[in-house]
Amino acid sequence: MAGAEGFVEADNAEAIITRIEHKSRKIESLLKQYKPVEALKTALEGTYAMTRDERCKSAHWIAVHRAIMAIKDIDGMLASLDPEYYDILMKYLYRGLATGDRPTCDQCLRIHEKLTEKAGLGCILRSLTDTVNTV
Repeated sequence: MAGAEGFVEADNAEAIITRIEHKSRKIESLLKQYKPVEALKTALEGTYAMTRDERCKSAHWIAVHRAIMAIKDIDGMLASLDPEYYDILMKYLYRGLATGDRPTCDQCLRIHEKLTEKAGLGCILRSLTDTVNTV
């Protein structure tokens, strides 16, 4: 196993990347249909693939990033997003902030502010203290 018990073996990384590529095509299709919230939901689904493979994490980040950057109505997005996705979205917002890319950071900060209002400070704490499910 790659690291801790329960994580996906490195040789399965190619299968995970293939699934992420399929998901990315679905996200692009939803974005072309002007459905950014559905694209974000699709991007966040199945995020915890339990892999430490950085290629998989990077490929998934690219898909999530594409969906995050397409969001214009943050309040509407949060109203339609299931609360089960709040913590994982917060993790990806911090990953976006870590890029240092100005447009990405601006968008992540806008979403972070609204998400914190809606989900509370617990969402921040859970995303920062969860060291098992890293993005």
